[in-house]
Amino acid sequence: MVFHTQYSLFLSQSYQDALNDYQRSLRYPGFNCWDYIVLTASNEQQAAVFRAQLAEREAKGALPMHTRFLVIPDRDGRRVGSGGATLGALKELADISGRQDFSGLKILVIHSGGDSKRVPQYSALGKLFSPVPHELPDGRPSSLFDEFLIVMSLVPSRMREGMLLLSGDVLLLFNPLLIDFSGHGAVAIAFKEKVEVGCHHGVFLQGQDGKVARFLHKQSPERLRTLGAVNEHGDVDIDTGAVIFSTEVMRALYSLVSDGGKFSQSRYEALVNDTVRLSLYADFLYPLAADSTWEEFQKETPEGTFCPELLAARRQVWEVLSPFSMKLQRLAPAKFIHFGTSREIMSLMCRDLEDYEELTWTRQTVSSIVGQTAGYASVLSSRASIGDDCYLEVSYVHRDAKVGNRVLLSFIDIHDETIPDDVVVHGLKLRDGTFTVRIYGIGDNPKATLEQGGTLLGKPLAEFLQAYQLTAADLWGENEEHSLWNAKLYPRSQTVREALAAALNLHALVNGQGNLAAWRQADRKSLLYGFQEADPEALVSWAEKMRELVQMDRLSKCLKEGTPASALKDSFAGRKISPVQKIWLDKHLAQANMGEAARLHFYLGTALGENRGAAEIAECFAVIRQKILQSTLDNLVFNDKCRIVKDCHTVQLPLRVNWGGGWSDTPPYCLEHGGTVLNASILLQGRKPVEVRLEKIPEAKIVFDSRDMDVHGEFSQIEPLQATGDPYDPFALQKAALLACGVLPQTGGNLKSILKRLGGGFVMSSEVTGVPKGSGLGTSSILSACCVKAIFEFLGIPHTDEDLYSHVLCMEQLMSTGGGWQDQVGGIVPGVKYITSSPGINQRLNVQILNLSPETQSELSDRFILIYTGQRRLARNLLRDVVGRYIGNEQQALFALNEIQKRAALMRFELERGQVDAFASLLNEHWELSRQIDAGTTNRLIDQIFATVEDLIDGKMICGAGGGGFLQAILKKGVSKQEIHQRLKSVFGDSDIDLWDCTLLF
Repeated sequence: MVFHTQYSLFLSQSYQDALNDYQRSLRYPGFNCWDYIVLTASNEQQAAVFRAQLAEREAKGALPMHTRFLVIPDRDGRRVGSGGATLGALKELADISGRQDFSGLKILVIHSGGDSKRVPQYSALGKLFSPVPHELPDGRPSSLFDEFLIVMSLVPSRMREGMLLLSGDVLLLFNPLLIDFSGHGAVAIAFKEKVEVGCHHGVFLQGQDGKVARFLHKQSPERLRTLGAVNEHGDVDIDTGAVIFSTEVMRALYSLVSDGGKFSQSRYEALVNDTVRLSLYADFLYPLAADSTWEEFQKETPEGTFCPELLAARRQVWEVLSPFSMKLQRLAPAKFIHFGTSREIMSLMCRDLEDYEELTWTRQTVSSIVGQTAGYASVLSSRASIGDDCYLEVSYVHRDAKVGNRVLLSFIDIHDETIPDDVVVHGLKLRDGTFTVRIYGIGDNPKATLEQGGTLLGKPLAEFLQAYQLTAADLWGENEEHSLWNAKLYPRSQTVREALAAALNLHALVNGQGNLAAWRQADRKSLLYGFQEADPEALVSWAEKMRELVQMDRLSKCLKEGTPASALKDSFAGRKISPVQKIWLDKHLAQANMGEAARLHFYLGTALGENRGAAEIAECFAVIRQKILQSTLDNLVFNDKCRIVKDCHTVQLPLRVNWGGGWSDTPPYCLEHGGTVLNASILLQGRKPVEVRLEKIPEAKIVFDSRDMDVHGEFSQIEPLQATGDPYDPFALQKAALLACGVLPQTGGNLKSILKRLGGGFVMSSEVTGVPKGSGLGTSSILSACCVKAIFEFLGIPHTDEDLYSHVLCMEQLMSTGGGWQDQVGGIVPGVKYITSSPGINQRLNVQILNLSPETQSELSDRFILIYTGQRRLARNLLRDVVGRYIGNEQQALFALNEIQKRAALMRFELERGQVDAFASLLNEHWELSRQIDAGTTNRLIDQIFATVEDLIDGKMICGAGGGGFLQAILKKGVSKQEIHQRLKSVFGDSDIDLWDCTLLF
């Protein structure tokens, strides 16, 4: 039944209120919360699992600050009943708190000591910690226990003292603020449910005064109707397993195991044992009902069996509890969810979750799954084959797996196995380090016996025995109940994959195939054995491992699907990458190409967040640089034949202005997609500003001199000249040029020998004249090109323009500066150039000089201007920011990078047909696209400069990466450059903001 919208919204708001209080209880010392929360367990093994679960939550700060948690196993590991467990809890609470009267204490007891026979995948972990399809605010997948903590966090404020008891296999959704507890007697919390549900549980019959008249435990629908417990809508007041005892009732119960207020071991042992097996519901609630009688109480169906000891115990219970009454508290709206069988779990997870969407329950909880498969802390490879109505629980299904229809996988790793239809497959590590995998049918009832027609994998157990001439002794011990729960069916193996193969062999045997000899010879264990011998630490560890792998697989799928990395920002909640995640990462990096490896690091860095992710982001760019550098180094050749052919040689180069496609020439974009750029070379103040001069000297040394930087260095040893990775080295560029050109080897060699062969030492002088730092005119790359060209010509090394481009790219990798290829082409080749490259690690450039008409050249010269902003570009890592947006699949940046190349092609088209106005319009469009790629392209000053001359220009654009340096514009027809100068001066006065003398080279 789907919730009515109003009903659902009411529960949703109640849940949110409880969640808020739960989160406050984690942070605020004085918050009104439970003094004690007690979990009862069936034995010490189950208690160990519970304690491990609590320890994990405590380490994560997920338990209330001032609540003390107790885990109390049944006495001697024998089932003592929920009533016996309640007495055991009271004993421990009295001992630990020092209050035999329990005054002032607020206690929550969760009875969770069942074997979970009908859902064996939860028996080892405990049904209390079974999954709930809800992601908690801290990113953890929820469990029944976590939901109890949340939903019941409001209750302490509704009671001064007392004890709330819950059943650990029922989730109650209601508004705890509706609870009205006077502090006297007991309160039974009931919901309305259909009689078909109520007959399997307890039902309360309300009396005239609002008190419970009778408690009807597991009565037939007909009997419930006869007694008047069913209303006209077919509903009953179902026992939710939640009851509140006042301290008066607690003292009365404690008196059963004490003498004069002091604990009595003999009285305790007489009542808390596996013979009496007192029930909280059949034995403690029944006497509290107003119309109960001693005669009827003696006949009430017990949790164990009728015996004299039980009758004697009931007499004592009747005497201490019958004087009290129990109020019926019917809460509405409310929902009762019973996690009773594997079929119920499958129905909830695969089909009924829409009933709980207002509670943010989801089909895929903390999972990495594409499609409709339900999952909880699980990974499903997108390449795996999986059928309909499947549910993965703390499991990993790898790419070559084949999973049938209606399959529940729990705590298992499936690689290349084929899982048949309609089964539960549950993996378990045992305390001795071995493994067992249990396989059974979705509809199997492990409690059903051979004699009752119990089934294995949907077929009668009797048929299995008959088909292979097995006897009961082959599956069960002497005096052991002949149920699936006790049947020794599942081979114990050294590895989980061997155990899985054995389980699938059992399935084959049930269906007339399989290897009977292997099954007979195996050391076989029962479902009960797995419950008793499970390794609690392994269970918790595997669950944590799966959550970590889910994070990594989600990250990988986001990357493959092109989801922006920003969607993952801080999704790892400030955690460091774990050893499990590091193994996953290393494995995937080993199989990845450059782009995939770089993105893995980038996405992981984004998910980890700024502080912890910085190293991963840095590694992303290191991967790109290393790949390009390695390709560069592979192509480097030491030139042992070259000689100095000129005593002195000087090379001068112009600068460039970028018009279209800038950023598309930058790795890794150009490596993956190719690039398209339109730019033009320019003179600044009538000269070529970049100059490199080489002069032969007789001394056996190399001298670097940079006049514009005012630095000078002399080298007579080769090792310092081979060190190029220091970005603060004033001679990094010159050193890189000598290595890239093959003048010096990458490693080894003797400088004096090399210079002797060259014919002498030399001085390498470099200077950039009259160009402000951070101009945006490609100065540094053009200086590199000037160095390469000068060295080649000084040493008589034959070369083409393509050689110059590739050697400059090599230099930039040696210097770790990165960058693209458009600047050096802009400086080396005069004119307006349309430059393209194809994808590939070795970029091959196609440079086409535009054949512009004299009229177009003249018009462009008249209308093109450069404006200096008066400031250098901001000290931002522009290259890393822009490349990061590309690597991170930011859709706006990807769109803009594609569109600017189209603008470059259209600019060429318009210029070649003489349409300068259309070119100017495209320049404006490019400007807007550049701002999408990098918001730092502009700032208030740049916007103000453009606004100042807006009415005088038709097109505008920044130079280089923007943020400072030069701006460029196309004047309106008829507007003079002098007008621009005057306008700028009128607004900006004596600042450096002004028009600069610039000449386009054609």
